[in-house]
Amino acid sequence: MGGGESTIFTDFLSCLGVRHTVGFSDRQFRSMPFQTLFGLKKLLESYGVYGAGIELGDVSRISDLPVPFIAQTTKGFVIVTAVTGDAITYLTQSVAETAPRAVVEKALTGKVLVAQPKPDAGEPDYDSHRFTELANKAKKWVLAGACLLLFVYAFVTNGLYERVSTVLLALIDIAGIYITGLLVQKSAHIKNRHADAVCSVVEAGGCDDVLNMPAAKFFGIFGWSEVGFAYFSVSLLCLLMFPQCIGGLALCNLLCLPFSFWSVWYQRFRAKTWCTLCLCVQSMLWLLFFCYLGGGWLKESFPLRIEFFVLGLTYLAVMLGLNAIMPLLDRNNK
Repeated sequence: MGGGESTIFTDFLSCLGVRHTVGFSDRQFRSMPFQTLFGLKKLLESYGVYGAGIELGDVSRISDLPVPFIAQTTKGFVIVTAVTGDAITYLTQSVAETAPRAVVEKALTGKVLVAQPKPDAGEPDYDSHRFTELANKAKKWVLAGACLLLFVYAFVTNGLYERVSTVLLALIDIAGIYITGLLVQKSAHIKNRHADAVCSVVEAGGCDDVLNMPAAKFFGIFGWSEVGFAYFSVSLLCLLMFPQCIGGLALCNLLCLPFSFWSVWYQRFRAKTWCTLCLCVQSMLWLLFFCYLGGGWLKESFPLRIEFFVLGLTYLAVMLGLNAIMPLLDRNNK
């Protein structure tokens, strides 16, 4: 029943096989004044799940407990799903991991919460919440379908399919929106499995380290993730709606290229760690450049026209708008 980026509470309900909706149950968990084992026990009771807190004098006794159960560690809570002779499998932040038993036991405090659901256990008003959840998912699919249809209409009407360069430009911009979208989520501390998976390709934790550094903000105000998302999104919309301004897009791309050198230099010599998502963005800037160059669009940049400055203002407006809502996203997520 669970899904998406859930909390330990909804992960535990999923492990127990208790009917629930992620949205409502996560809100119930986050509204708890104190997110303790006792608080989880009381919340589980409202779902028809009997819970019992146990303090083990000897942590090796966890093999005697029925799985799944919640265990407290020195760094927070995990859901233990399997205990074997030499290994323990557990869920942390919705990710399943297996570690040597000795390592896990060393991190345990000895406090655990075991639970047993009643036959009729389930989320209060589950049917109503499930309907709302499905309706919200349907809205997302309708939105995605509408955007796709508008994209196809503009792409075909403006003849962008006729040139290989414009087809590639659109595809790269879409990929850029996706990658910078992941960066925006990381900057707002929104948990995303896809972002974590991509970030670990070059160096685990590198994206988080780089994004938390002062240099991750443009003039100390705009996060580079916001700048990147504004760049790719505005570029795609301009290409689709005003293809006659492609020369201005080519010039803007050319002006962005020096940043790619600085970004790689900073990660290599200052941060001493690699942000995979950031490297992807820099690669896309260069792929766009070669598309603009190969398509002969750079020569369309001059002489400068008023549309170029309007394009610059559009980039700025979107960047300012995104910058204004970033604190709200960060605060809501926390």
